[in-house]
Amino acid sequence: MVPPSRFLAWLFAPVLALCSLNLLADTVDGAAQALHLLDYISADYPAAVDAGKVTDDAQYHQQLESTAVLHGLIVALPTRPERQELETGVEGLRNAMNERQEGAAVARQARQLGAKLAVAYEVSQAPIITPDPSRGAPLYAQHCSVCHGDAGAGDGPAGLGLTPPPTNLQNAARLDRLSLYDLYNTLGLGIDGTDMPSFSDQLDERQRWDIATYIASFSADPAAAKSEKTFNLADLARQTPTEILAAQGAEAAATFRAQRAQPPQVQRGPAQLLGYTVSTLDKSLAAYKAGDHDQAYDLSVAAYLEGFELVESSLNNIDADVRKDTEKALMAYRQSLHDGLSVEQVTQQLEAAKAKLETSAGLLGGNGLSQSLSFISGLLILLREGLEAILVLAAVLAFLRNTGQQSAVRSVNIGWGLALVAGLATWAVAAYVIDVSGAQRELLEGCTALFASVMVLWLGVWMHDRRHAAAWQDYIKSSLVSGGGRFGFALLAFFSVYRELFEVVLFYETLWLQAGPAGHNAVLAGGATALVMLIGLAWVILRGSAKLPLALFFSINAGLLCALSVVFAGHGVKALQEAGIFGTHPVAFFEFDWLGIHADAYSLAAQAVALLAVATLYGRSRLAEKRRLQASDAGI
Repeated sequence: MVPPSRFLAWLFAPVLALCSLNLLADTVDGAAQALHLLDYISADYPAAVDAGKVTDDAQYHQQLESTAVLHGLIVALPTRPERQELETGVEGLRNAMNERQEGAAVARQARQLGAKLAVAYEVSQAPIITPDPSRGAPLYAQHCSVCHGDAGAGDGPAGLGLTPPPTNLQNAARLDRLSLYDLYNTLGLGIDGTDMPSFSDQLDERQRWDIATYIASFSADPAAAKSEKTFNLADLARQTPTEILAAQGAEAAATFRAQRAQPPQVQRGPAQLLGYTVSTLDKSLAAYKAGDHDQAYDLSVAAYLEGFELVESSLNNIDADVRKDTEKALMAYRQSLHDGLSVEQVTQQLEAAKAKLETSAGLLGGNGLSQSLSFISGLLILLREGLEAILVLAAVLAFLRNTGQQSAVRSVNIGWGLALVAGLATWAVAAYVIDVSGAQRELLEGCTALFASVMVLWLGVWMHDRRHAAAWQDYIKSSLVSGGGRFGFALLAFFSVYRELFEVVLFYETLWLQAGPAGHNAVLAGGATALVMLIGLAWVILRGSAKLPLALFFSINAGLLCALSVVFAGHGVKALQEAGIFGTHPVAFFEFDWLGIHADAYSLAAQAVALLAVATLYGRSRLAEKRRLQASDAGI
């Protein structure tokens, strides 16, 4: 039996939290808090009363007092026809507890009341995207294990001496009375008055569902998941093993425990991802109305990065204009939050964004991608993301081979080889060790793109300065044969490949789920075709450059690399905007994604700075060349 003090902690602290006037005033949070309280009454009351007798007097009276808080909370919700029935239900629950009715009966009554509350006030109790415990495991280790222990036994090092102590998440009897939604709700609301915090500002909705499924695995037998019976996701989220046991028997309850700990993965089509975007945007608006502008902005970023961005590639292949319009609408809504506009203006921006999302959903369909779209998406993801990297690598390798610097060629090969390893390792760590959010992913991409922009600009101007044979020979003698020159080439190769690889893997992972088993071969065929095209492009550059005069080859390479510097600058700023680092400022200008040209003042300003740097450095180079020629003529 779980210690009474622990039950008191789980029950009394939510009661204190519910007394907050801010929570009472907020409809969404108020309904969620009411559900939170009802769920834990159903979980903890059975341990306070046994066979009509009170087994823990303090805990029993705390639960009686909680019904008064619950009644006040429901009264504060907006008037709806069902509210009177809910108030009557609270009175009935209190009477049952006063009469010391059996724990199972009171628990059932509390859960039934919670179900009515959820329907009346449209509280979603099921995730949009299927939770994944493999994503939840590293999140649990990062945020929860320090108190609850690696295996959930409540024996974490930071939990020693805490009052009340951390809950034992291996307590099967108690977990059987809690649903996945109950666990998810606790992670979002926290438990005031204890060391259990709210993680709503650290973990997004999807991450909290992932942790909930992982916690459910502590009391489940994985072997029981192999059954002819499959529970749907909504039932796995809303119901409890105790309810399944009463209705369907012990075997079904064991299967339910196992499947809620490892929900059957369904095809994650565009409908799920866009549904997640819409749902998260609605929560963003609710937070804005409640005055939590920071939370509203963060939710708007998550709505884009964890939903819409993952279908952008597929949508772009169907209708690029719709993709651009939808992205602009989402960014405009986010900017309205950032600028602190009125609720009416923000709501208008949101409605415009949702209308664009509805159009996108209609083009993409609901269940998955067609064979042709799977192939085209697989082709263009690698082709688009790899083109810039292959241009840089091919240009540098051609330059080094044409000038006979094989030692530097080896450095470049080591650089891009290490980038492959580092990119795959980053993806593996993000998938299985720690959770990397969409914002962190875009931040990484943006920073590496801007760094690559500086590196490529440096190399382009460097080549331009040495396009004459005499200057090149002087440099070979002084610098390139040393380690510093080779290191610069290796560093450039590393960042040119690394900045693309992590996102390529992420997009293919998402495309694989969207395409489903029927489209996997098409995705692979598209990727293989893109790889052949990129290798062919590299071969053409290497072969063609060998036939060019050295000065012309240097000039072409220098121009290409400086142009890529401008492209990278545009991509880098856009990635930082998508990560929510700073806002957007749309302007009337044409767009060309492949060249990093976006109709935004910040992105265009970054490219203007890159162009100015190119012009300045080229001007300096021409002056230096003019002085060299004058000095040479004077010597003659």
